[in-house]
Amino acid sequence: MPRPCKHRRTRCNPGSNYFKPRGIPMHDLEEVVLERDELEAVKLADYDGLKHEEGAEKMNVSRATFGRILEKGRYKIAESIIKGKAIKIN
Repeated sequence: MPRPCKHRRTRCNPGSNYFKPRGIPMHDLEEVVLERDELEAVKLADYDGLKHEEGAEKMNVSRATFGRILEKGRYKIAESIIKGKAIKIN
């Protein structure tokens, strides 16, 4: 039986829920879905400059979980930039 999910605190509210490369029509784009907890982890670590322990505390998760969330978020952002995909924030 899996462990129950722990509530993750997110405070980041982006100004937009969709980002796409300029000059490419929407119907020609693939999209990457960035979850709110992934965006929050990237914001805390990369934008706010917090250490993993501090970010984990703010999100109410373990340091290891914070690291996994951050890794997934960074990968999705890099994939969208490198492959020219849109980012949908879910």
